Amino acid sequence: MSKQLVLMDHDGGVDDYLATMLLLTMDHVELLGIVVTPADCYVQPAVSATRKILDLMGFSHIPVAESTVRGINAFPYLYRRDSYVVDHLPILNQNDNIQTALVEETGQDFMVKVLREATEAVTLMVTGPLTNVAVALDKAPDIEAKISKIVWMGGALNVPGNIEKNWEPGQDGTAEWNAYWDAVSAARVWKSQIEIIMCPLDLTNNVPMTSEMVRKMGRQRQFPISDLVGQCYALVIPQDYYCWDVLATAYLGHPEFYQLREWETEIISNGVSQGRTKVVAGGRKIYAMDKVDKEAFYSYISQQWAR
Repeated sequence: MSKQLVLMDHDGGVDDYLATMLLLTMDHVELLGIVVTPADCYVQPAVSATRKILDLMGFSHIPVAESTVRGINAFPYLYRRDSYVVDHLPILNQNDNIQTALVEETGQDFMVKVLREATEAVTLMVTGPLTNVAVALDKAPDIEAKISKIVWMGGALNVPGNIEKNWEPGQDGTAEWNAYWDAVSAARVWKSQIEIIMCPLDLTNNVPMTSEMVRKMGRQRQFPISDLVGQCYALVIPQDYYCWDVLATAYLGHPEFYQLREWETEIISNGVSQGRTKVVAGGRKIYAMDKVDKEAFYSYISQQWAR
């Protein structure tokens, strides 16, 4: 049976690294590369941490690309500085040199190259903004036919967004961060014919990362991946933290854990609601992860990281 071809595009938040580690444990997936978007991170430490994770897990042959796209609304620096912490965790700094290659192309050009060279259609696993996808589609419209689907952690359909008004005055609270960072690009991707499967806040709000789960990682820390996962989650446990990117990525491992629902939608790309993924009759049809077997999900990720 041939493996599922996947290209990952993450934006360097703590849960992006965890999603990467989960994806790397999936035996049925062939990961063609990782693009790091300079959104929820400072990009140099995020690229460095990503390459060190690939080294740690024995995947040094998978190339990493640094995107040079820019968003419209910057993530708060308090979120972004976590990329420095992860890059300095002791378990990722046991060797003097990083083996995983950083390619010369920009992330957006690398995306075009990988898709054009792929022998069959590729799933884009996007746990950050959709900017690279939009730029790549504008640069090389022919690649649309090479994308089987986009699995995206982003958006909020029938719940409030997660933009805190004290940080983003003039925003009405309807947008989710990955859409808000660059709503224009999200709207561009919505104009494509590519199948989109969203993991929206509607679902992630119900799947928190709990203290018990973090302690479970501690109890299996003889496995280096569990040790690293526990350290990453310990960094963010003082805040309300959810399984955003990990929940979205686990869909590739066990889609049967999830129920999808079709919605007609549009992306609001300007004004006080910019970044809102709005349900509108006659809008662009997408699928959203609507329900998940939480017990099966938590069990799955803890098993996968015990390797």
